[in-house]
Order: sequence, then structure tokens, then C-alpha cells
Amino acid sequence: MNTPLIRDSRDADLTAIQAIYAHHVLHGTGTFEITPPDLAEMTRRRADVVKNGFPYLVAHEGDRVLGYAYVNWFRLRPAYRFTVEDSIYIDESARGRGVGRLLLTALIERCEAAGCRQLLAIIGDSGNTGSIGLHARCGFRFAGTMRSTGWKFDGWLDTVIMQRELGDADRQAPQLDAPTARGLLP
Repeated sequence: MNTPLIRDSRDADLTAIQAIYAHHVLHGTGTFEITPPDLAEMTRRRADVVKNGFPYLVAHEGDRVLGYAYVNWFRLRPAYRFTVEDSIYIDESARGRGVGRLLLTALIERCEAAGCRQLLAIIGDSGNTGSIGLHARCGFRFAGTMRSTGWKFDGWLDTVIMQRELGDADRQAPQLDAPTARGLLP
């Protein structure tokens, strides 16, 4: 098999993106959603990410989408404007092929170049060893676990928080008056 390629998502990818996410909603604990969003809602969510100037990437082989990843605001208050949160979902048939690492590495590079200083992963289920391991391999550290914050599949699930410094992180003040983040930051 060839190494998957990473590119910006396109409108034409949304059917595959919706199907990948629906599988995770229905069969996984990485998301705490219970009902899969329809195509219109996934289209709205992607448009929000893109409108904010953030990357929304897909891994693909030819026309086949193998996974997708994006970042968006961690919180909307202005003091958080240098901190973003990632989301990564891989097609079940592409698991174990390094697709998640390719996507997360590309997100890290884009966010760092844009002037973001902290990247957070809010991971559903402390038993989600795939996502926790992926983030750890990409330089994230544990920031904490919130116990029993989600109820899904007739059981309580934890939320794991992992964090990765980007660029100068907190070692230097950001240039508040500079056009950092190429439009990503207000």
C-alpha cells in the first residue's frame, strides 16, 4: 500500500467524513455524541472551522478518504486565542496504517506556523489507548483526567486531556499586534 497523502478537505469529501464520524459515534467512545450528525450538520461544522481560518485536513489515497482531522478554538474567550483543540477520526479500514500520525503531524505544523501556542486533545474515554498513544507519540503530555464525565453505551466514561506546546509556547509573550496566525487569531 502507498503512503496516504494529506491535503485540505474539500466539499466533495463531506460524505466520506460524515460516514467516518458516524461509525465512531455509533461504535466508539472517542466521541461522546450519541446520534451521528447528518451531512448538513457535518457541512456546517466544517464550514465553521474553515471560516475561523483553521486547517481541516483529510488523508486520502486517490479519491478515497481514509481519515480527517481539524483544529478549532478551545474556548471562545479572547484570552484563549492562542490555544486550539484537535479532532482526528480514521476510517475503520485504515486503522493501524499511520494515518492518524500523518494527520496530527500536519495539524501540528500548520498550527505552529500560524502562531498558535498550545494544542489540546480532549480525548473521550480513558480506555481510548489508540488516541492517547497517538498523541503521546506526537509530543503531547498528560494534563489531566476528568472522571466519569460522559455516559455512553450504558457506562460512565472519562475524559483525558493532553497538551502539546507549539513554537515558543509560554516562554515568550505572543506578538499581539502582529498579523500572526495568518488570520487564525482574532
